[in-house]
Amino acid sequence: MTTLVLAGHGTRSARGEETLAGLCDLVRAGRPGTRVEQAFLEISSPPLAGVLAGLTGPVVVVPLLLAGGYHVHIDLPSVVAAAGSDAVVAPPLGPHPLLAAVLARRLAAAGLRAADSVILGAAGSSDPAALADVRAAARLLAARLSRPVVAAFAAAGTPTVAEALERLRSGPAPRVALASYLLAPGFFQGRLEAAGADLVAAPLGVDADLATLIWTRFDQARRTATATGTGRVRRGPREMSGRA
Repeated sequence: MTTLVLAGHGTRSARGEETLAGLCDLVRAGRPGTRVEQAFLEISSPPLAGVLAGLTGPVVVVPLLLAGGYHVHIDLPSVVAAAGSDAVVAPPLGPHPLLAAVLARRLAAAGLRAADSVILGAAGSSDPAALADVRAAARLLAARLSRPVVAAFAAAGTPTVAEALERLRSGPAPRVALASYLLAPGFFQGRLEAAGADLVAAPLGVDADLATLIWTRFDQARRTATATGTGRVRRGPREMSGRA
């Protein structure tokens, strides 16, 4: 039996940790016969290296990360390799149409109107490929909402959320809505909420579509390991249906 390890970045937010624990519980409930463990790269506990050290048999690590970047391409595989694990590392969660569905629901719950402009707010990255992943997610959300969506970043990357807000404020839309491309409450959600948008959606959080996507990444990585005949650490190929 293959074990699923959900590998998050880690957070100092108690609400963020509670949200990720709730997501792990929802994932676990989806396949009661499969062992599911939660782990973190830093800050939160338990650490990924320690969880991997306590496991035997095949393991798939699914990053609880929405885009590529240092943590996906360097940090996570390095931790897995240093632990001496044969785990397969799945692709990041995004971009994917299921994430667009969750984002649309969060915006609707926050009070999105037909005439509102929309920004997809992400933490950001110094990796251009990670920024491209967020922009692809914005295009998927735009198709879902049938209106333009601007990708913007709270930390590294351009445009910043402030720049995107300023640009859209000069347009015809009466309000600007900010979709949160974050998994859970924490530091970056606070930045989005303080940015000055007319409404800010909640993070992706605990959602059945998100749990389905995690199992999709798990199955994809397991098929890759079977096809290549090895369980050695590798990043699975990106699922093309998640590109925009």
